[in-house]
Amino acid sequence: MSEFSEQEFLKLMNLCKIACSEEERKKFTHSLSSVLSYVKLLQEIPTEGVPACNHVLETVHTVSREDEVKETLPRETFLSNAPSHVGGMIRVPPIIKFSHL
Repeated sequence: MSEFSEQEFLKLMNLCKIACSEEERKKFTHSLSSVLSYVKLLQEIPTEGVPACNHVLETVHTVSREDEVKETLPRETFLSNAPSHVGGMIRVPPIIKFSHL
């Protein structure tokens, strides 16, 4: 893998639809080149016969509990904690705004 070039970064900018200043382009090109060089170095490590692991520490384990069916809250109690509600549902701020073409 060769060094990450500024031309490659310009292609990446176009694909991602981002704009950068000249200074940012130089900084990011250098940073990405460093990351890719490190990945190349990691690829040289022999890993044949090394078993896959989910956690770096063997003492880490997922703690889970059994699901229990319980009585649901009455709607009035549930809605009393909501800052705004309408028609028995919690009102939330819009996150997508549609515009007409």
